[in-house]
Amino acid sequence: MRSRLLPLLIVLMAGVLLALGFPLAVSVAGAQQQKVVVDRIDDTARFASLAQFVTKRSAGPIDIVQDERRDTLLKELASYYKVYGIRAGVFYRDTVPMANAPGDWYLPRAGATREAFEEALTSRGSHDPPQVWPWQEGRLVVASPVIRDGDVIAVVVTDSPTGHMRSKTLRGWLLIAAGESAAMLLAVGAALRLTGWVLRPVRILDATTHDIATGSLKSRVAAAGGPPELQRLARSFNEMADNVQDVLEQQRAFVADASHQLRNPLSALLLRIELLALELPEGNEEIASVRTEGKRLAQVLDDLLDLALAEHSTGDLRLTDVGELAAERVEAWRALAEERGVRLTGVCPATTGWADPVALSSALDAVIDNALKFTPEGEEVRVTVASNGAQSTVEVSDRGPGLTADELARVGDRFWRSTRHQNIKGSGLGLSISRALLAAGGGSIAYARNEPHGLTVTVGVPRTGPAE
Repeated sequence: MRSRLLPLLIVLMAGVLLALGFPLAVSVAGAQQQKVVVDRIDDTARFASLAQFVTKRSAGPIDIVQDERRDTLLKELASYYKVYGIRAGVFYRDTVPMANAPGDWYLPRAGATREAFEEALTSRGSHDPPQVWPWQEGRLVVASPVIRDGDVIAVVVTDSPTGHMRSKTLRGWLLIAAGESAAMLLAVGAALRLTGWVLRPVRILDATTHDIATGSLKSRVAAAGGPPELQRLARSFNEMADNVQDVLEQQRAFVADASHQLRNPLSALLLRIELLALELPEGNEEIASVRTEGKRLAQVLDDLLDLALAEHSTGDLRLTDVGELAAERVEAWRALAEERGVRLTGVCPATTGWADPVALSSALDAVIDNALKFTPEGEEVRVTVASNGAQSTVEVSDRGPGLTADELARVGDRFWRSTRHQNIKGSGLGLSISRALLAAGGGSIAYARNEPHGLTVTVGVPRTGPAE
């Protein structure tokens, strides 16, 4: 969940910072240019005030008349160009220069400079030039009219390079980028802390839910921080888990008590049946049928009691040699397998796992017994021990009729038996008991088809202990 929530928060924060950063960058560029434009307007106004009093004009493009005021204007323009590198000139209405610096600079026939000149002839200053961005090689042109006796007699034009202005704008942008980067890093750090604070109770709740789902009904959500809503959810979850555990405990107690209470009357009933059989002719089919059903009912009650005890047990976990234990169970069942004409083989290398040895032995007994029941004479039941990193496994594969896909989904349910195998002795609780015994110690049991026919049951126990 954090991997999905954190990118979303980062994208949102980046969007906010960019939404603030772009207008700020445009404002910085505009402010830098406006500052330059205001300086140029002041300069052109000063040159215009000097040009107002220049009265003489030559008949040609080169004015050689020594007019003191014109000489002063020329000196000011030349000094201005030399110091700042800004071309400046005062041009009559017919574009003939009154004074200009450098001396070879004249009004072009078209372009921004000519447009500013034409606009100043209307007694107005030129409009603000278009924005020059750091990646452009533009120039700033500012024009102001020279007015005498209410008439425009000339126009002062300045043509400024923009390299320095663009450099200052770029430095301002770099400062903005550095500030936004720092803000983004702080925002990412805050997002990490925020998502950790919000999702920590969720992670604890998820882990506790998994523990309960795998059989650890005593697991509870520990008190943790986080939003008040998640804290209330944790408390509600603990209350729900307590209620569910109480209901299950009552159910198990009922099953155990019922099984225990029914065994005594049933034992007395079976004894009376045996006594009654002594009074009847030997080989009576009815009494044999009653005796068989009575024994079957006694087996069901025993299995119910075993299931209730298995679901209530916690498991005495210890480091166990799974291979050695599986080999012992194979040897214990070999005599029955030979009696039924079934080959029982085992490949049981030494491998360790954390399990309750008694519970694991009981689970393997139930699985091997089930395999021997359904394997026809002359076929094989194979027991294989292996380890796959996180688990040590015992696979019991038979060559029986196997199960369909629908039956595989139900195998292990209480009292469930395949409709095709109802004639096989059993109560339908053996695999349920095995699953309960394994779950108490963190183990598992899984079922799969054994091609071309048969069933493979895999019993797994963890290789890492609870403390580790």
